[in-house]
Amino acid sequence: MSGENAPRLLDVAVRTENGTAIVTVQGEVDMASAPQLQAALEDAQRGGDPLIVDMSEVGFLGSAGLSVLLVISEAADPGTGLRVVVSDAVRRPIELTGLDKLLSIHESLAAALAPGTGTPAS
Repeated sequence: MSGENAPRLLDVAVRTENGTAIVTVQGEVDMASAPQLQAALEDAQRGGDPLIVDMSEVGFLGSAGLSVLLVISEAADPGTGLRVVVSDAVRRPIELTGLDKLLSIHESLAAALAPGTGTPAS
């Protein structure tokens, strides 16, 4: 079987909106696709803009994806944090691991873009 015919499990797109980098992720984030996600997030973070990861179209988030979110969150500038737009499939592992205490979790991109949403609730 050729790798050219295999379906893409992860699609990542990066754009900037009103001075905020938005990384839109679709598909599954597992140990095979997590490096692709990490590379895209690191590139977006290099610009110095606040960062939102829109994972509302992610159907699976494995431990490798959780690790990527933690690494990127720890590298974020103080005060900006990492804002994550979640699907139900993303929310559950984030809450089970306690990462919702470190990440700023949002139901929609509009909510993540709203002023004053850069850091997790205390």
